[in-house]
Order: sequence, then structure tokens, then C-alpha cells
Amino acid sequence: MPALHTEGVTAGYGKTPIITDISVDAEVGRVTTIIGPNGAGKSTFAKALVGILKPMAGRILVNDVDVTRMPGHEIPRHGLAYVPQNDNVFKRMSVRENLEIGGFVHKGDSSARIAELFEIFPDLGKAHTKKAGLLSGGQQNLLAIARALMAKPSVIVLDEPTAGLSPAYTSVVWEQVARIATLNTAVVVVEQNVERALKHSDYVHIFVAGRDHVHGTAADISQLDLPSIFLGRSHAASTT
Repeated sequence: MPALHTEGVTAGYGKTPIITDISVDAEVGRVTTIIGPNGAGKSTFAKALVGILKPMAGRILVNDVDVTRMPGHEIPRHGLAYVPQNDNVFKRMSVRENLEIGGFVHKGDSSARIAELFEIFPDLGKAHTKKAGLLSGGQQNLLAIARALMAKPSVIVLDEPTAGLSPAYTSVVWEQVARIATLNTAVVVVEQNVERALKHSDYVHIFVAGRDHVHGTAADISQLDLPSIFLGRSHAASTT
């Protein structure tokens, strides 16, 4: 069973569905990325996974536990962490304090886990006493990811972690995403940058108009006519 398994998830705002019948699996050690045009429902899906939105239909399983109707604050205890695109750090707190808050799921001293994360994110270790609000945008995103990793999740969902970043820091973030996948974690990324997604992902889903239009390995997806798919002109089915 994959770390994350969704079956026919339909969700939206009020009574209007934004995504319909979405089934996605994410396995430990792999980067699964969701791409698609603006308004395709990528972030809506991410919010449904973590309980911000309650699905109208379908199931969401994390480590074979059904979290579909579970309160959002309880879901992290079952191994699913989420990093939103915006407002993802406590800007008035230091880097270290942000990480300490991220360790709330596990009782006891978090110093050892923080030390591990400073080895993974050395820039954060160097700035551990600095207020998060004084970090660059890229550093704040890395801090948000590190804070989510404090809980040692088996699945981490990243909603557009490179949005607004310079090309140099975009590369840094993706390098860390790849590394996180090697840490016994399934990584799900919502991403706008198609080229980066195809370069760094193991598996890719393309959402169009709220549906999982096509999915397959990054190598398979890269061979498709992506401009036509993004414009809704292609009727390609799953490559698998």
C-alpha cells in the first residue's frame, strides 16, 4: 500500500466541486508532482488531503488509515504533513523556535531532531537565532519544509514551494525535495514550473479543469504534447 492513497476524491468550496474523481498514489522514496494550468484544482486537491477542505466524495488514506473525515489537526499524527504556499512560517519567531513548534506531534526533547534538520538544511543552522521574517523567500520556504519534517512524516505535501523564487533558489528547493524523498518519505508537490517538475519528479499527474487528465512517469509525460494538454486540446488518457 502506498503511503498516500486517494480514491475518487471530489472537493470544492460550498456545493461547487473544483476537483472531481481524483485518484493519486504517492510512495515512500518518490517525488510525485501535480502540474496543470491555473485553476485546474491543484491546490484544492492539496487542501483536501490535509483536511482544510472536506471531500464531497472519495477516500484519502495515509499509511492505510482513512483520514477523509478526520479533523485537520489530527491528520499529522498519522504521518501527513503540509506546507502551504503562503504564510508558512512564524515570522516573529526564530528559526529554531519555528522548528520547535513543528515538533509538537512528538513529546519530549526535540533537540536531536533539530540537529538532524540543520545537517540537511545547513543555511538554517547558520541562521538558527534569526527571526524567520528576516530570511529570504527561499530560506523561509526551506524553513517551512524543515518545520513540517520535525514530525517525521511519511508523506509531505508541498504547495508550490518554488513560487516567486529566483532560479538559483528554485534549484536549491528542488534539490532538497529530492533529498527529502530519500529520507523514508513520500513527497507530493504542487508545481507550476513544468520543466522543473519533469526534471526532478518520479511520477507526474496533469490536472486539467479539475480532473486528473493524464499521469505517468516523468519520462513518459515529457514525451506528450504538453501545450495542447494545458490548453485542453488533448484527450490523452493515462500513460500507465
